[in-house]
Amino acid sequence: MNGITHGGIGLATIAVLLFIMFTAISFGAKDLTLGTVWSAVFQYDPTLTSHQIIHELRLPRVIGAAVIGAGFAVAGALMQGITRNPLADSGILGVNAGAAMMVALSFAFFPNLPYSALMFVSFIGAVASTAFIFLLGASTPGGLTPLRLTLAGAVVAAMLHSLSSGIAIYYDLNQDLAFWYAGGVSGVKWPQLKLLVPVIALAILGAMMISRSVSLIALGEDVSVSLGVQTKRTRLIGIALAVILAGVGVSAAGSIGFVGLVIPHIVRKIVGVDYRFIIPLSGLLGAILLVLADLGARMVHPPKELAISLMVAMVGVPFFLYLARKERRAL
Repeated sequence: MNGITHGGIGLATIAVLLFIMFTAISFGAKDLTLGTVWSAVFQYDPTLTSHQIIHELRLPRVIGAAVIGAGFAVAGALMQGITRNPLADSGILGVNAGAAMMVALSFAFFPNLPYSALMFVSFIGAVASTAFIFLLGASTPGGLTPLRLTLAGAVVAAMLHSLSSGIAIYYDLNQDLAFWYAGGVSGVKWPQLKLLVPVIALAILGAMMISRSVSLIALGEDVSVSLGVQTKRTRLIGIALAVILAGVGVSAAGSIGFVGLVIPHIVRKIVGVDYRFIIPLSGLLGAILLVLADLGARMVHPPKELAISLMVAMVGVPFFLYLARKERRAL
């Protein structure tokens, strides 16, 4: 595929994303027409109840789902490219568990922590768990391999989830933490978006800036070094960006897995192995997936809502099992 074709795919995906977002805003406890949504977005009238519903509740929720989905997908693409591990994902590698662990500690000891501070401690948890996973995987004989990284991530994630559950039981936080374990974007409002959008947008921009080097690393260590890529520096930057994307996403929407696992694989089937195209298209498809997951969670059994993580897992779990079986055959 040439650049023009890739550009066409990108524009078509953006158009689909915008249509799905407008559709998602239209459905809820009170169904609204696309015309009403359009006027509420571009000609907001605060005296109209329908406009207030859209502007104050549905619009920030749908934008939040799109931004967070893009962040999770790009984080997964970065991790898969840098580690050359097709099973890499912020959830599978324990990043989400580290962020959720810090959220549990915050609820236990600092229950009135403001949202911006909660995002920060969630990010610290994601960084700490990621560093521990890489150290654990690299400390074994033979160094860090994709399989060891996955196993180390699974072990650390299980440990952190157990600790989080213990804290929740001891401090009676089960109801408070239910949202973080189930995942959801119903709590995302304009103040949260003012923090989420610039952080995730800058991190995705940074990922696009190192995308060429990630493409070369994905081809193999010898190839990337022979072509002058500073592999250690690129890996460090890439993992840092992935942790930012995943940590911020978890702080806002809870522990939502599989977005970063599934989307990059789909994108590689569409545009090939060049991360200059994989990263931006992963962001767009990740946004589409999470907006659809949120819409499905709201519409399956209204007025009650299902967890977004359940909707995503319905796609992610079978896909993960397929990939795991494929990788086992390749060993």
